[in-house]
Amino acid sequence: MYRIVPDDEVLAQVAELPVEALAEFADLLETLTVTPWNGDPQHADNPDGPVRRWHFGPGQAGQLVYLILEERDEVHPLLVQWLG
Repeated sequence: MYRIVPDDEVLAQVAELPVEALAEFADLLETLTVTPWNGDPQHADNPDGPVRRWHFGPGQAGQLVYLILEERDEVHPLLVQWLG
């Protein structure tokens, strides 16, 4: 099981998400505790890289970019964006 380790900047980004995206974002965090490698690689030329991304929310308008630290069983959110 992986632990989610957000920093203050990411927490501020989450606070700016619209209400309609929060439930899916919470579900995404739960999923990341079990299967973080199921996210898409951030860079197609590095498909096995530890920086991944996952879309969420209505219309997939949200994006979470995160780093997997396998040796620590940690997922570090790097960026939460809402494009809706």
